[in-house]
Amino acid sequence: MRLKQISVFLENTPGHLEKVCQALADGNINLSTITIAETRDYGIVRAIVDKPEEAEKILRDKGFFAKLVDVLAVEVSDTPGSLSKILSRAAMAGINIEYMYAMTRPMHDNPVMIMAVKNIDAAESILSESAKAPLV
Repeated sequence: MRLKQISVFLENTPGHLEKVCQALADGNINLSTITIAETRDYGIVRAIVDKPEEAEKILRDKGFFAKLVDVLAVEVSDTPGSLSKILSRAAMAGINIEYMYAMTRPMHDNPVMIMAVKNIDAAESILSESAKAPLV
């Protein structure tokens, strides 16, 4: 399933992440999941929220560099090797997973992985087909 992810570029200093979270809370935006990729001086906060367009506007209005990105939410069977099999199907189709992180809420009692890819249309087709296929 395709989702909108909010990505925020932040200086890697105390308080910046709290300001992002507080801005979202003040705007009545609920976080479903959040992750941070960091370097020494900067970080990229990636989050799935209940109102992504509103979140982007709120954060931009507060002076943050924020943008929306299409990502895939892929349900993964909660058994050993399930993620590996999905990633193998993606690789065989020439789909590169640029980054990935887990949702904090399961779907149908299964973990959900958020995946970013260049060709989201092809990936959505391949990964939705693989979700229907048995993971043997």
